[in-house]
Amino acid sequence: MNLKSATLQKIDEVIPHYPADQKRSATLPLLHLIQEDVGYIPAEAIEWVAAKLGIQPINVYEVVTFYPMFRQKPIGRRHVKVCRTLSCALMGGYKTCAEFEKQFNTHAGPAEVSPDGEVTVEFVECLASCGTAPVVLIDDELHEKVDCAKAKQLSDQIKAEAKKR
Repeated sequence: MNLKSATLQKIDEVIPHYPADQKRSATLPLLHLIQEDVGYIPAEAIEWVAAKLGIQPINVYEVVTFYPMFRQKPIGRRHVKVCRTLSCALMGGYKTCAEFEKQFNTHAGPAEVSPDGEVTVEFVECLASCGTAPVVLIDDELHEKVDCAKAKQLSDQIKAEAKKR
Protein backbone atom coordinates (compact mmCIF):
# COMPACT_ATOMS: atom_id res chain seq x y z
CA MET A 1 0.00 0.00 0.00
CA ASN A 2 1.61 3.25 -1.14
CA LEU A 3 0.34 5.97 1.15
CA LYS A 4 1.89 9.36 1.74
CA SER A 5 3.98 9.58 4.88
CA ALA A 6 1.59 12.21 6.27
CA THR A 7 -1.32 9.79 5.86
CA LEU A 8 0.59 7.00 7.57
CA GLN A 9 1.39 9.36 10.43
CA LYS A 10 -2.29 10.34 10.80
CA ILE A 11 -3.28 6.66 10.77
CA ASP A 12 -0.78 5.92 13.53
CA GLU A 13 -2.19 8.86 15.52
CA VAL A 14 -5.83 7.76 15.09
CA ILE A 15 -5.56 4.14 16.18
CA PRO A 16 -4.55 4.79 19.83
CA HIS A 17 -7.75 6.84 20.31
CA TYR A 18 -9.65 3.54 20.36
CA PRO A 19 -9.49 0.89 23.10
CA ALA A 20 -6.94 -1.84 22.38
CA ASP A 21 -9.67 -4.48 22.43
CA GLN A 22 -11.85 -2.40 20.04
CA LYS A 23 -9.38 -1.46 17.29
CA ARG A 24 -12.08 -2.35 14.77
CA SER A 25 -13.67 0.98 15.71
CA ALA A 26 -10.82 2.75 13.90
CA THR A 27 -11.89 1.24 10.55
CA LEU A 28 -14.02 4.19 9.46
CA PRO A 29 -11.45 6.95 10.11
CA LEU A 30 -8.68 4.89 8.50
CA LEU A 31 -10.77 4.38 5.37
CA HIS A 32 -11.49 8.11 5.20
CA LEU A 33 -7.76 8.88 5.42
CA ILE A 34 -6.91 6.34 2.73
CA GLN A 35 -9.61 7.60 0.36
CA GLU A 36 -8.46 11.17 0.93
CA ASP A 37 -4.93 10.13 -0.03
CA VAL A 38 -5.58 7.64 -2.85
CA GLY A 39 -8.96 8.86 -4.10
CA TYR A 40 -10.74 5.57 -3.54
CA ILE A 41 -10.44 2.34 -1.52
CA PRO A 42 -8.51 -0.25 -3.54
CA ALA A 43 -8.78 -3.94 -2.61
CA GLU A 44 -5.25 -3.89 -1.21
CA ALA A 45 -6.32 -1.15 1.22
CA ILE A 46 -9.00 -3.42 2.67
CA GLU A 47 -6.37 -6.08 3.34
CA TRP A 48 -3.93 -3.47 4.70
CA VAL A 49 -6.45 -1.93 7.13
CA ALA A 50 -7.50 -5.40 8.33
CA ALA A 51 -3.89 -6.34 9.04
CA LYS A 52 -3.21 -2.97 10.69
CA LEU A 53 -6.18 -3.39 13.05
CA GLY A 54 -5.85 -7.14 13.57
CA ILE A 55 -9.28 -7.93 12.16
CA GLN A 56 -10.59 -9.97 9.26
CA PRO A 57 -10.68 -8.33 5.81
CA ILE A 58 -14.43 -9.06 5.59
CA ASN A 59 -14.95 -6.69 8.53
CA VAL A 60 -13.33 -3.86 6.58
CA TYR A 61 -15.11 -4.83 3.36
CA GLU A 62 -18.47 -4.62 5.18
CA VAL A 63 -17.76 -1.00 6.08
CA VAL A 64 -16.56 -0.08 2.57
CA THR A 65 -19.65 -1.56 0.93
CA PHE A 66 -22.14 -0.25 3.51
CA TYR A 67 -21.25 3.44 3.36
CA PRO A 68 -21.92 5.11 0.01
CA MET A 69 -19.19 7.73 0.51
CA PHE A 70 -16.51 5.10 -0.01
CA ARG A 71 -15.52 4.39 -3.59
CA GLN A 72 -13.91 1.15 -4.71
CA LYS A 73 -12.81 2.49 -8.09
CA PRO A 74 -11.10 5.71 -9.19
CA ILE A 75 -13.29 8.60 -10.26
CA GLY A 76 -12.69 11.50 -12.62
CA ARG A 77 -10.61 14.50 -11.62
CA ARG A 78 -13.87 16.41 -11.15
CA HIS A 79 -16.81 14.95 -9.22
CA VAL A 80 -20.28 16.20 -10.16
CA LYS A 81 -22.92 15.15 -7.62
CA VAL A 82 -26.53 15.82 -8.55
CA CYS A 83 -29.14 15.64 -5.79
CA ARG A 84 -31.98 13.25 -6.55
CA THR A 85 -34.19 13.58 -3.48
CA LEU A 86 -37.78 14.80 -3.71
CA SER A 87 -37.33 18.58 -3.91
CA CYS A 88 -34.58 18.34 -6.48
CA ALA A 89 -36.41 15.66 -8.47
CA LEU A 90 -39.56 17.77 -8.60
CA MET A 91 -37.60 20.83 -9.71
CA GLY A 92 -35.81 19.04 -12.57
CA GLY A 93 -32.85 17.24 -11.00
CA TYR A 94 -33.19 14.27 -13.35
CA LYS A 95 -33.04 16.55 -16.40
CA THR A 96 -30.05 18.32 -14.86
CA CYS A 97 -28.25 15.02 -14.39
CA ALA A 98 -29.08 13.97 -17.94
CA GLU A 99 -27.56 17.23 -19.21
CA PHE A 100 -24.31 16.56 -17.33
CA GLU A 101 -24.26 13.02 -18.74
CA LYS A 102 -24.74 14.42 -22.26
CA GLN A 103 -22.11 17.13 -21.83
CA PHE A 104 -19.45 14.68 -20.61
CA ASN A 105 -20.50 11.69 -22.72
CA THR A 106 -20.87 9.46 -19.68
CA HIS A 107 -23.47 7.82 -17.47
CA ALA A 108 -24.22 8.70 -13.87
CA GLY A 109 -22.65 6.30 -11.43
CA PRO A 110 -19.95 6.12 -8.78
CA ALA A 111 -17.72 3.98 -11.02
CA GLU A 112 -18.36 5.84 -14.28
CA VAL A 113 -15.77 8.22 -15.69
CA SER A 114 -16.00 10.38 -18.80
CA PRO A 115 -13.89 9.14 -21.74
CA ASP A 116 -11.29 11.86 -21.11
CA GLY A 117 -10.96 10.83 -17.45
CA GLU A 118 -12.02 14.28 -16.36
CA VAL A 119 -15.48 13.83 -14.80
CA THR A 120 -17.61 11.46 -12.76
CA VAL A 121 -21.30 12.33 -12.63
CA GLU A 122 -23.24 10.79 -9.79
CA PHE A 123 -26.74 10.95 -8.36
CA VAL A 124 -26.59 11.42 -4.59
CA GLU A 125 -29.02 11.71 -1.75
CA CYS A 126 -29.88 15.03 -0.13
CA LEU A 127 -27.38 17.86 -0.43
CA ALA A 128 -29.35 19.84 2.18
CA SER A 129 -30.42 22.77 0.06
CA CYS A 130 -34.01 21.85 -0.81
CA GLY A 131 -35.16 25.46 -1.10
CA THR A 132 -32.76 26.08 -3.98
CA ALA A 133 -33.41 22.88 -5.92
CA PRO A 134 -32.08 21.35 -8.02
CA VAL A 135 -28.66 21.47 -6.44
CA VAL A 136 -25.33 20.12 -7.64
CA LEU A 137 -22.10 19.69 -5.73
CA ILE A 138 -19.03 19.93 -7.95
CA ASP A 139 -16.07 18.75 -5.92
CA ASP A 140 -16.71 20.83 -2.76
CA GLU A 141 -18.66 23.71 -4.31
CA LEU A 142 -22.46 23.81 -4.08
CA HIS A 143 -24.40 25.16 -7.07
CA GLU A 144 -28.06 26.04 -6.62
CA LYS A 145 -31.02 26.16 -9.00
CA VAL A 146 -29.10 24.19 -11.63
CA ASP A 147 -31.38 23.79 -14.62
CA CYS A 148 -30.18 22.37 -17.94
CA ALA A 149 -28.82 25.73 -19.13
CA LYS A 150 -26.81 26.19 -15.95
CA ALA A 151 -25.62 22.56 -16.15
CA LYS A 152 -24.30 23.28 -19.64
CA GLN A 153 -22.62 26.47 -18.41
CA LEU A 154 -20.94 24.58 -15.54
CA SER A 155 -19.92 21.80 -17.93
CA ASP A 156 -18.36 24.32 -20.30
CA GLN A 157 -16.43 25.82 -17.39
CA ILE A 158 -15.11 22.39 -16.35
CA LYS A 159 -14.09 21.64 -19.93
CA ALA A 160 -12.29 25.00 -20.24
CA GLU A 161 -10.40 24.42 -16.99
CA ALA A 162 -9.39 20.93 -18.16
CA LYS A 163 -7.92 22.37 -21.39
CA LYS A 164 -5.70 24.71 -19.36
CA ARG A 165 -3.92 21.77 -17.75
